[in-house]
Amino acid sequence: MKAKKIIGIVSVIIVTVAIAYGYKLYSDIFASNTSFNEPEVAVFVPTNANFEVVKDLLKPYVKDIEKIQSVAEKKSFVTNVKAGKFILKKGMNSNDIINAMRQPVAIKINFNNQERLEDLAGRIGQQIEADSTSLMKSFLDPEFLKENGFNEDNVLSMFIPNQYEFFWNTNADKFRDRMAKEYRKFWNEDRTKKAEALGLTPLQVSALASIVHKETVKTDERPRVAGVYLNRLNKGIKLEADPTVIYSVKKNANDYSLVIKRVLNKDLATDSPYNTYMYAGLPPGPIAMPDITAIDAVLNPEKHKYIYFCASVTNFGYHEFAITPAEHEANRQKYVAWINSQGIKR
Repeated sequence: MKAKKIIGIVSVIIVTVAIAYGYKLYSDIFASNTSFNEPEVAVFVPTNANFEVVKDLLKPYVKDIEKIQSVAEKKSFVTNVKAGKFILKKGMNSNDIINAMRQPVAIKINFNNQERLEDLAGRIGQQIEADSTSLMKSFLDPEFLKENGFNEDNVLSMFIPNQYEFFWNTNADKFRDRMAKEYRKFWNEDRTKKAEALGLTPLQVSALASIVHKETVKTDERPRVAGVYLNRLNKGIKLEADPTVIYSVKKNANDYSLVIKRVLNKDLATDSPYNTYMYAGLPPGPIAMPDITAIDAVLNPEKHKYIYFCASVTNFGYHEFAITPAEHEANRQKYVAWINSQGIKR
């Protein structure tokens, strides 16, 4: 009888311990363990991080980091940390959190309207793990430039503005190599043939497209503007594009923050290979990153006889086009009178 009593007591203790252990196990694994109020938060784990780094990154978002430690050990995550961007959702339990930290999510990268390679590197460096310094070094790597037919003046042409998916922990070389692949994909047989028909290379198209891009934000007007510049090139006339003068002034001053709303006569004398008032033909590279509509405007130009154009003072944002110097001068005088009336001196 005494033995039965002892067995009963031991059984109760075992069951109690089992229940307590089961509750703790359930609490560690399946009870909600998030401490943020937002629907979700992003956690960025750097390359070569260990579990201690991950714990530090998770602490602001979880109620009990020891539960995370316990589950991570049970699931062998402690020795299998991944780098990247991870999404935690409100109400996740410790098991969900560790599962989420095994699955890096892709990020969408956007870039456009970058005036310089440095601006692009800065923009990308804000979106992926690679910083702007490593990106610039990669972009300008002499071996890469030579192998892919670029130089320091025209490599900006390689970056086609669009939306791309990357993992956050992408390094500089992988980003650059992906962009080179996207560039080759963009310049498909159709676009390449159109460039050849114009007597231009893809790099020359990009240089001209950058001017078109800067001349007008109106996408429906870009094919007409492109047609003007192509007419000038075909006739051996200097492009005389104001955006190239503005770029030259900024480049020579090494100050790209300059705001120039009015090109002055003294600016036209700026000695730079980018100044198309001073030098014939196309500049050595793009004066900004042209978007796809500008590139396709050059490849699909409006066919006309216009040689000149000037900002319109009656249809703001658009331009007045002319065939003869006299017509252009009349349009120019209207614009000069308007800009003087606005008190714009620079």
